[in-house]
Amino acid sequence: MSRILHHDVEKRAGAPDPALFDDTAGAVPATSFKYGDSMYAKLQRLGGKIKVEQRGIERVPENERTDNSYWNIGSMWLAANMVVPSFTIGVLGRPLFALGFVDSALAIIFFNFIAVFTVCFFSTFGAAFGLRQMVLSRFWFGWWGVKLIALFNVLACIGWAAANIIVGAQLINAVNPDVPGYAGILIIAFCTLLVVFFGYQVIHAYEYWSWIPTFIVFLVVLGVLAHSGDFVNLPMGSGRAELGAILSYGSTVFGFGTGYTSFAADYTVYQPSNRPRRKVFLATWLGIFPTLLFTELLGAALATATSINGGDNEYQRGYDESGVGGLLGALLFPRVGGFGKFCVIILALSIVANNCPNIYSVSLTLMVMGRWTRHIPRFVWTIVATAVYIAIAIPGYSNFEAVLENFMHFIGYWLAIYEGIALTEHFVFKRGFSGYRPEDYDSREALPPGIAALLAFCCGVVGMVTGMSQSWYVGPIARSAGTKSAGGDLGFELGFAFAAVSYAVLRTIEKRFFKR
Repeated sequence: MSRILHHDVEKRAGAPDPALFDDTAGAVPATSFKYGDSMYAKLQRLGGKIKVEQRGIERVPENERTDNSYWNIGSMWLAANMVVPSFTIGVLGRPLFALGFVDSALAIIFFNFIAVFTVCFFSTFGAAFGLRQMVLSRFWFGWWGVKLIALFNVLACIGWAAANIIVGAQLINAVNPDVPGYAGILIIAFCTLLVVFFGYQVIHAYEYWSWIPTFIVFLVVLGVLAHSGDFVNLPMGSGRAELGAILSYGSTVFGFGTGYTSFAADYTVYQPSNRPRRKVFLATWLGIFPTLLFTELLGAALATATSINGGDNEYQRGYDESGVGGLLGALLFPRVGGFGKFCVIILALSIVANNCPNIYSVSLTLMVMGRWTRHIPRFVWTIVATAVYIAIAIPGYSNFEAVLENFMHFIGYWLAIYEGIALTEHFVFKRGFSGYRPEDYDSREALPPGIAALLAFCCGVVGMVTGMSQSWYVGPIARSAGTKSAGGDLGFELGFAFAAVSYAVLRTIEKRFFKR
């Protein structure tokens, strides 16, 4: 039988009606968010009138988990990756790391294979527990430790959204040079906000269909490239220089593929808890892995055309002038005319599908930062997040290539450390899903202290620093995996290993001392 709360409910987000709150299951009915006379409640009632999702990070009751479609799970990731940013990751192998198609393809296949595992795995947690990813992270990092993780996730989501939207603005500029970068950024940001503002159901409905026109355009790109004969099968390199390039490019690929890990569970919380976990995992995998391979391999193939005539060609000039938009324009505009421009505009608008998960999840992540943030409705936070990433994207427009490379590395680094700690806690200490008490998600006294997780995170940073290879710093281990000047990036591998091993030791000590 449910117990009725007797403590001060005004301290909880939205001040839910005590008569509606099921403290035993820890779930909060949707009707409770309108309760009260606070500004929060008034905003929620206003949002309810226009069918905005009112739920934040509160656990979803079983009777409200009405999303019964596996296709909703798969299409979410299919649409989010059938986009030009993933195509851009494929392109980067040539200009940044001097890789040909075969070595780029091998890196894309292998590093994506390991990158998407955690996205698929943590998607099963949303259905199992009805909790968002950052809230689930409390079971691994504790009440206070998760705030550091939430901060990193906010930076990642905002930065990723800014990098993505720059790609879209470049595409629009390639079609019409009279449209400045900031105008393209504003157009795409507004379209994204229009979808994200309404929440889970509208996002899934949009992603359900939005991949189709983008997929058709990518097939056009593939067909035109094949017919043009401009694909160049560049020979693979050899030695330490090639090893370093593969590892560094692989880190970029991994950072993109694993970037969804920190909000994977957010998109399955309305799935029934009796869903077989293997089917949720498979639906996610089928949506994300083949899509990443298709788009990134296509990008890698087109990038080889920049080597024609020693780099003196329309592809290289287009890339130099307008980035990926100019590269696509060099292929499409002379061969399919106005239809080519239409295709590029479709690709520019595909950014919306990729940015929806970022901006939706960043609003939920902000609600983990402190109790006061939960007194602001989720849909208000989406407006704030949109304004912030616009402010970052506009000045970053002219330095996109370097920004994207460094940012993908940053995502790969911190998420590898996060994954090392979370997976170790789940398999070693929780011993699977039965080790969780999901009703304790909002009780700091029942959660781990988080000391072991934070110390292990610091150990992971040490591993990351020794293995990272950036233009401004090359770690000692990275130097041995490539040339002395460039090195080979092993930051995410060492970050994961250092974090996992140290956490296994530290958590054992912590459990003996704190008994939780």
